[in-house]
Amino acid sequence: MDITQVLTRRYAGAEWTLNGDNYTGLTWLSDTPKPKKAELEALWDDVQAEIADEAQAKIDAKASAVAKLQALGLTVDEVQVAFGLGA
Repeated sequence: MDITQVLTRRYAGAEWTLNGDNYTGLTWLSDTPKPKKAELEALWDDVQAEIADEAQAKIDAKASAVAKLQALGLTVDEVQVAFGLGA
């Protein structure tokens, strides 16, 4: 589990510090109750899916851009050179 990702994505606005990457290093600075380790673990699957969806959206956007540029007459090589995109 990536505690930083869970806290950043599910506890926006909360103040905390993390020493290391374990729950034991979590210092909760906000006035709200500190989430329990089990609560963070329960959120991890959804956060992982969200991260994967965001990565796929970037891949899809890149493929769409390449396809549109190719439709304008650019070759795959020209697209790669001009924009650093893979085809």
